[in-house]
Amino acid sequence: MKVKSAWYRESFGKDYLLVYKHRNFGGAYAEVKRMMDWLHLPEGARVLDLCCGMGRHSLALADFGYTVTGIDLSDTLLEEARKQDPEDRVTWLHGDMRRVPSEESFHAVVNLFTSFGYFEQEEENRLVLSEIARLLQPDGKFIIDYLNPAYVKTNLVPHSSREENGLFIEETRSIENGYVRKQICITDERDGPRHYSEQVRLYSCEAFVDMLYTAGLRVERIYGSYDGKDYDRESSPRMIFVGGREGESLQ
Repeated sequence: MKVKSAWYRESFGKDYLLVYKHRNFGGAYAEVKRMMDWLHLPEGARVLDLCCGMGRHSLALADFGYTVTGIDLSDTLLEEARKQDPEDRVTWLHGDMRRVPSEESFHAVVNLFTSFGYFEQEEENRLVLSEIARLLQPDGKFIIDYLNPAYVKTNLVPHSSREENGLFIEETRSIENGYVRKQICITDERDGPRHYSEQVRLYSCEAFVDMLYTAGLRVERIYGSYDGKDYDRESSPRMIFVGGREGESLQ
C-alpha cells in the first residue's frame, strides 16, 4: 500500500473534526496542567503550540495565563480554533512546521498528539526539530508528545468501525515499512464514500533522542504518559520528551 507523501494536506479537513471529535477540551486542560508542572514557566511566558490543530491545547495554555501562538498547516482546523477563541486570546498562524513563519523566540515550544514523523524524507522530519531549536530562547523548554512504537505494535487495533452523525466511519490500521498507517473511509449515503490516509514514522526512543541532540536539543526527562510516570519501553503508551536547548540548564 502506497500512501501519498502529501496525505496531511488532504486529511486534516472537516472530516477530521468528525473522526476525532472525542478528543475534547477537558482532556487538553488536564494535559496542560501537567505540562505546567514539568516546564516551570514564568507567568505570561510565550508558548508556541506547533501543529495546534483545532486549538485545544493552545486555548488551555491561554487559560493558564501564557502568551500563546498556535500554528498549523490546515486552514480548516485553524478556522475551528478561531471559532473557539472569540476573544482572540491566541495568535493563530498558518504555516508549515518545517518552515515556521515566525522570528519570535519562545519560552517554550510544545508539539503534541503525535504531530511528528509525517514526512517520507528523513531530513524533513529532522528539520522540524531544528525549527524547534531555532524558535526557543536560550533558556527555553520543549515538550514533544509522541507515540511509543512498542506499545503501538502490541496494542494495534487492525480494524474498527462506528456510526457518527449518520455517517459510517471505518478505520483500518497497519504497520508497514517503519510506519504506522491508517486508512479511513467515511460513508455518506448521499455523497458516497470518502477516503483518507494517515501515516506516522515509528522512531525508537533512542533514535528520537539522537535526533533531538543532533538538532541542538537536550532531553531532561521522558514520561510514558500524562500521569507523570517515567517512560517504560514496553508498557508506556507515549514517549513525552521534556528538555531544553543544548548547553542550557533546565530549572
